[in-house]
Amino acid sequence: MMTVASIVAAHLKKWGVTHAFGIPGKPIVPLLIEMEEQGLSFVLTRHEAEAGFCAGGYALKKNTLGVAVGTSGPGGTNMLTAAGQAKAFNSPTLFITGHPSVNGSGKALGQDSSFFGTDLVKMFEPVTLFSASVERSEQFPLYFRHAIEKAFTGKRGPVHLSLPFEVLLEEISPFELELPADSPHMQSSNLEAILPILGKAKKPVLCIGKGVHASRAYEEICSFAERWQLPVMTTPGGKGAFVTTHPLSLGSFGLGGNERAHAYLEGGIDLMIVVGTKLSDMSLAGFKPHMYPEQIIQFDYDPTFIGKSLPVPTLAIVGDIKTNIWALMELDSASQQVAREYELPASVAATIESGAVPENAVYLSAAEALQALRSQLPQDAILFSDDGSHSFYAIKHFDILEPGTFHFDDVFGAMGNAIGYAVGAQLALPERRVVCVTGDGCMFMHGTAVSTAVNEQAPVLFFVLNNQRLDMVEKGMKHWLGKSVGAIYEHGLNVTGFAESMGATAICCRTAAEVESAVKQALSNKETTVIEVIVDPDEVPPILNRVE
Repeated sequence: MMTVASIVAAHLKKWGVTHAFGIPGKPIVPLLIEMEEQGLSFVLTRHEAEAGFCAGGYALKKNTLGVAVGTSGPGGTNMLTAAGQAKAFNSPTLFITGHPSVNGSGKALGQDSSFFGTDLVKMFEPVTLFSASVERSEQFPLYFRHAIEKAFTGKRGPVHLSLPFEVLLEEISPFELELPADSPHMQSSNLEAILPILGKAKKPVLCIGKGVHASRAYEEICSFAERWQLPVMTTPGGKGAFVTTHPLSLGSFGLGGNERAHAYLEGGIDLMIVVGTKLSDMSLAGFKPHMYPEQIIQFDYDPTFIGKSLPVPTLAIVGDIKTNIWALMELDSASQQVAREYELPASVAATIESGAVPENAVYLSAAEALQALRSQLPQDAILFSDDGSHSFYAIKHFDILEPGTFHFDDVFGAMGNAIGYAVGAQLALPERRVVCVTGDGCMFMHGTAVSTAVNEQAPVLFFVLNNQRLDMVEKGMKHWLGKSVGAIYEHGLNVTGFAESMGATAICCRTAAEVESAVKQALSNKETTVIEVIVDPDEVPPILNRVE
C-alpha cells in the first residue's frame, strides 16, 4: 500500500518531471514531503501565479508535464491566471491545490476550497481542460488518469486536481499510469479538396500561428511552404515558427507586423492558408477588406473559430497540424515544386519607424535595443516575450534563426507571464540560454520571479525595456482619445536596483553599444542577469493598427 501523495510523486518522477513549482501550506505538506523523499526539486516561487507560469514554461520546453502546487483558498485562486495562460499556450500543466479537510466540509474552515468557500473546482473549470476534487482515496486513480489524459490528448493544456489533506495521507494499492506522449492524431477527411485549390492559386499566402508551436510542426510547415512555393507570414503568436531569413518569409503581420508582409497583402491575394491560428484581432490588425482573399483554407485542431473572423469562403481542415500537412503532401503526386509567376516584395530590413537615434540622444530606441540583443545572442537561444509594447518591437525587429526559439501569447496575454515561463524553461533546458524580453510594467507585477531564478541558479537573461509607463496602453489611449489616463507611473521602477536586491547581476544600458556589451557579459557567466534598457518613452510602438 502507498499513500496518495507518494503515488503522485512516484508518477511524476517516472515521467521525467524533475521540478515542481509552488508555495507551501498545511493542506499540501504531505505531497511536498513525498516529492523531497523521492528526489524531486520543489521550487519555492514568490507567488502562486509565478508557480503556474514556471510550470507552463517547464512543460513547453521539457515536453513533459509541468506541475504547479498551491495551498487551499487564495493559494488556488492566485494560480487561476497562470492556468488561463497555460491554456492559451497549450501547455500540459497539472495544477494541484489543497483543501484543509474533506471530512470537515460544511463546517467553518480557514481557506475553505469546497463549494462552501472559494469552490476551486468551479473556478478552475473555465481555464483548464479538466477540474475535479478527489474526496475519497478510491476516486484518485481514475481522476488522476482523467486529468493526465486530458492534459496530453489532442489539444494539450492545463488540468486541475484538488487533493484534500486527508486524501493525500490515505493509503491505496499502487498502480501504474503511463504518460500519453503519443496520443492519437486526428486526420481530416477532406484533404483531397485542398489540392485543386492550391493548384489554381496564382498568389497565395501561408499564415501560421501559435498552433504550429503547440504541435511542433516546424519541419512540416517549412516543407509545405517549399513544396508549393508559399510565401509565409506569421501572426504575433506564430512568431518563431518560421525562420525570418528564409527566402519565402514575409515576416510578421498584425500587431508588430512589418512592411514586407503588408506590402504583399496590399498587392492582392487569391488564397490564404491559415494554420494554427484563430485569426484574432491582434493577428488581423491592419487587414483591410481590399486585402481579403477569394478563398481561405484553415487548419486547426479546434473548429470553434474556423471561418468566423473573415467573411470569406473557408475550407475547414480539422485535426492535428503535423498529421494533416504530411498527409496532404503524400496525397500530392507531383514530384517538383509548383511554379509561380509572382515575385515577393524586396526584403525589408527591420526599419526603426521613429528614425535613427542620434548618438547624443538621451534615450535609446526600443527597436534598436532589440536589434542589439539579437546581434549578440546565439542562434539557438530561446526567447520568451512578455505582453506589452516591448513584445511587438520584438515581433517586428527580432530575427528568428531557428524555429521554435521565440514564444509569445497574443490570446490570453497575462502581463508578466514570460518572466516565470523563462525560469521554468531554463530549469527544463539547463544547457540552453533562455531569455525573457519584458517591460517595467510586467516587472512590477511578477518581477520577483527573478529571485526564484537566482535561488535556483538559473542563468536566465532578463531583458527589460524601461520607459516608466504601461506603454502599449498609454500610446493607444493617446492615439485614439488624445490623452492617456492612469498609464504613467509617478514613481517608476528602478529595475537595476530591484534586481540587485534579489541577488541578480544587474546592468543598466542607455546605448546600443552598452546593450551589446551587457549581453556578452551575461552570456559569459552562469548567473541570473537582468539588463535594464532605458528606452525612449515617446517612441511609438507598432501597435496602432489594431482598430481602424
